[in-house]
Amino acid sequence: MTTKARKTAGTVRAAATRAPVLDLRALNRATLDRQLLLRRSPLSAGAAVEHLLGLQAQNVKPPYYALAARLDGFTPEDLSGPMAEREVVRIVTMRSTIHTHTATDALTLRPLVQAARDRELGIFRKGLVGVDLDRLAVLARELVEAEPRTMKELREALLVEWPDADPQALAIAARCRLPLVQVTPRGLWGRSGQVALTTVEHWLGRPAEPVPTPDATVLRYLAAFGPASVKDMQTWAGLTRLREAFERLRPRLVTFYDPNGVELFDLPDAPRPAADTPAPPRFLPEFDNLLLSHADRTRVVPAEYWGRAWQGNVAHRTLLVDGFLAGIWKIDDGHGHLVVEPFGRLTKAQRDEVTAEGARMLDTMHPGTSYDIRFGTVVAS
Repeated sequence: MTTKARKTAGTVRAAATRAPVLDLRALNRATLDRQLLLRRSPLSAGAAVEHLLGLQAQNVKPPYYALAARLDGFTPEDLSGPMAEREVVRIVTMRSTIHTHTATDALTLRPLVQAARDRELGIFRKGLVGVDLDRLAVLARELVEAEPRTMKELREALLVEWPDADPQALAIAARCRLPLVQVTPRGLWGRSGQVALTTVEHWLGRPAEPVPTPDATVLRYLAAFGPASVKDMQTWAGLTRLREAFERLRPRLVTFYDPNGVELFDLPDAPRPAADTPAPPRFLPEFDNLLLSHADRTRVVPAEYWGRAWQGNVAHRTLLVDGFLAGIWKIDDGHGHLVVEPFGRLTKAQRDEVTAEGARMLDTMHPGTSYDIRFGTVVAS
């Protein structure tokens, strides 16, 4: 045994004397349960968005597919309706990416991650030389609250004030300094619309909440993504220095260790199903937070498939089989196909289950449209 292997084994043994060790499958099943992916939930779309602390929404369709995989009886209108009524919104929050949040979470989670948005501005400092960022925030707020503006319109208006600045940096600075939401019809199912922005306070007709302490969000994160380490939550939120919040909450939490000896925190009464609990196939959208919200993604993404769900900056829609990433999928509208591309060989039983789940997803998201379900060539490693 190598020195590194002995050290790892010793760490795991030491960890086991302090708290139970959860193996990979146990972590997988616990996370899937919190993510409403072991069985479909009767929750409403709004309640599910709240429980999951938002849905990754870089594109319009992913939140709808995310809920179709998780909710019993879901229809696209179940999310599109609340969005039209401004009960849910599209806003940049965690990891500087667009999320679909409930109105209340948009007013609280955005202030929580504001420090990260402020740090993000450092990337664009060369294009902002001589720009008064406080003045920019005031001017940008006046512009978007007078009427929703596209990023192009915002760039052009701000460039009048700072003609020597980089136009793109000016617009990004406005997005970082202000909690800007994408107004409808952008985001509505079956509707089209360019991205137009206003402030979340103006869109919802109420002020932003005070910056919250992270403690309550730690508890919510564990309820949706736990058991998890401090680094896991920092990865999900795009924040640093959350250790103090976990330590304050330690008396209210239980702890475990993963197979590598990393300490995991969890809510005492949260579900932790047996490692052999069945996990049905699920068709997930690109950028689903299940795959993005832990520092160690092996609880869902097998090491041999790392990076296979992405090609450059393009993410694929993903397939879970037995709870783990097992392939990608796409809908070929031109030929009327749902094409499933597994990374490895599936058994006949697994193919049958994937086919049945694919048919259910199509009936939910594209009722009345006929698609063939085909298995594509296995993606080479």
